[in-house]
Order: sequence, then structure tokens, then C-alpha cells
Amino acid sequence: GEMIDDLLAYSRNRNAKPTKSLINSHDLVLSILNEFKESHPQQKISWELDLIPDCMADSRMLRLVWENLISNAVKYSSKKEKTLIRIKADERKEEVIFSIHDNGAGFDSAFANKLFTVFQRLHNRDEFPGYGIGLANVARMIQHHEGRIWGESVLGEGASFYFSIPKEHQHKYA
Repeated sequence: GEMIDDLLAYSRNRNAKPTKSLINSHDLVLSILNEFKESHPQQKISWELDLIPDCMADSRMLRLVWENLISNAVKYSSKKEKTLIRIKADERKEEVIFSIHDNGAGFDSAFANKLFTVFQRLHNRDEFPGYGIGLANVARMIQHHEGRIWGESVLGEGASFYFSIPKEHQHKYA
């Protein structure tokens, strides 16, 4: 049932067009972190949240992106005695690059391109639950925003995921 729900969500986002508005990214991430703190009280998580700049994005899609990336960081760090999750942003001229870093299981970076394809997993389902649809869905939503997404890691040393949202340009007419 969960796999079918995930596939339906992935399918619904296939042709979705983002309805962009100015998003207070910092408050969005903070609210998601608070939800995770409440839903995972048994897990010792140290959260480090830098100031995250606003961006023009679809609020529903951006929330799903952050929820998935934060959920994965929590899940893949769950076997650590103490979890450290850092969330940062790098504002550049043409885009904002958001990132989330954990100290969890990590993955072999040689297979990083598989992470964003449906049903591709780099860990056994017995070790970490899931169907391999979440990151594919995240990648699709970022592509709808004309952004980029990628992951970096060393197996056993945690993972870092990055995504970009282009800055909206103001057009001046003569």
C-alpha cells in the first residue's frame, strides 16, 4: 500500500507545474524540524540550522523536498548513537544552493546517479525501510523548478544532499 501511494505521488508530480511564490525557507525548514523533533523523541538528534534565504518556489513542492531530505537524513542516521544533521544554504548570483548533511550510513558515491531513479536503492530494505521512490520524486520537483540536485557521500561517514533553486530575475521594460 505504501509503495502504491509513493508511486501515485510520483506519477502526480510528473507534469505538475509549480505555482511559485516567495517562500520563507528558514521558517519552512524550522517547522519541519519541529515536526521531526516531536515525531522522533527517542532519537538523539543535534540539529544545526544556518539562516536559510527566501526563494521563489512552489510551497507544496518545496515542503515535500525538505520533508523527504530531512526524513532520509533522520532515517539513515538512526543507527548512530548521536545524530548530527546540518542544514545550510549558499546564495549565489543565479541560484540558491540548499544542502543537508548527516553523519549516517552514507553511500558509495560511485552510484550517486542511481539515487534519483525510481526503485534504485543503495541500502538493503531490511537495514533501512523504503521503496526507492522518494529521491526520484524530489528530483522531479527540483527539475520542475529548473534547479539541480545531487548527492555526495563516503560509505559509513554520512551523506550530503544539495539542490538549487534559480533566482527569479526582474525584467525591466523600456
